[in-house]
Amino acid sequence: MKILQINASYKPAYIYGGPTMSVSKLSEQMQKAGCTVEVFTTTANGAAELPVTPNQQTEVEGVPVTYFKRLTKDHSHFSPALMQKLWKDVRKFDVVHIHAWWNLVSVFSCFIALMRGVPVIVSPRGTLSSYSFTNKNNFSKKLLHHLLGTHLLRRSAIHVTSQREKIGIEAIIHPKEIFNIPNFIALPGSIAKQAPGKEGILKLLFFSRIEEKKGLDILLNSLSTVNVPYHLTIAGDGEAEYIDKLKEIAEKNGLSANISWIGFQGENKFNLFQQNDLMILPSYDENFGNVVIESLSMGTAVLVSRYVGLADYVARSNFGWVCELDKNDISRFINLIDTERAQLSTIRQQAPTQIRNDFNEENLTRKYMEMYKQIINNG
Repeated sequence: MKILQINASYKPAYIYGGPTMSVSKLSEQMQKAGCTVEVFTTTANGAAELPVTPNQQTEVEGVPVTYFKRLTKDHSHFSPALMQKLWKDVRKFDVVHIHAWWNLVSVFSCFIALMRGVPVIVSPRGTLSSYSFTNKNNFSKKLLHHLLGTHLLRRSAIHVTSQREKIGIEAIIHPKEIFNIPNFIALPGSIAKQAPGKEGILKLLFFSRIEEKKGLDILLNSLSTVNVPYHLTIAGDGEAEYIDKLKEIAEKNGLSANISWIGFQGENKFNLFQQNDLMILPSYDENFGNVVIESLSMGTAVLVSRYVGLADYVARSNFGWVCELDKNDISRFINLIDTERAQLSTIRQQAPTQIRNDFNEENLTRKYMEMYKQIINNG
């Protein structure tokens, strides 16, 4: 089975967060499973470019990857070289897997693959939600969707990572098929299950890209009515202007002494999860939420908004709490959780093993293999 993975970014472009990691992990797992996998991507790395040789195939963690030069920056990523190579080589593959939408790499790649008669599956990665349609460049998105997107997506299969994302997709488009399979998440092999302290400061963690969608502004406003001792660590990068606005909120609410802004965290992130009592993700929209699994894999409980794809899993497993996108509700939960230290300890002990069972790489590999085979057979 020959699979071509296409995404506008690929590691080490970690600035784009979870989607970059998910695509990389999927590519590596399919290669390990015996598939022939290639990746077409661009040199995108935020405002900069990756320090790679463009238009030349290289091996990244065992996967052949070609980084093509882009002529435009975020978020269009226009790359004529990628399109030319795809037109020439796409028929060498059994299936093309395109990740994300609303950028010229994804849309034009979908168009070319379908034109050349190769089956396509699209993983929107949260870009085909109602929130995405109404947030930023919404007129351009609706126009593109009307003129081209609808026709392409109807001829493609769609891969989603949660039931919430599936319902959102069905409200917008009717593709050939929809497959619901969780992301692969790279987790450490084993951990020491250390219980959080029973007394003292409640250690809170926000770990994500810092952008409007993540709801960090709501969290900061909620802390002004938290009446238990706490400290919030904010791990992540974003646009400097937006981060400055958030810091102004913290300063205005008198929170600065209780907050540490530590920027992007890479290899040490799992230690960071384990050092905190509660990871908070109050997103306006999240198709999956890799960070939820990463946090629980270390035994750290989570507080997520009901708009996070994994919210149902969190509630069903009793591995955390689900809140509304409301500062008073978030504050109420933080105050409540401080009184439930025993539950934090239970999650600390139980979650790591359960996460590794529920998101077992072998089981997920089998599901992805079956998905690709079904798409090829129906293509």
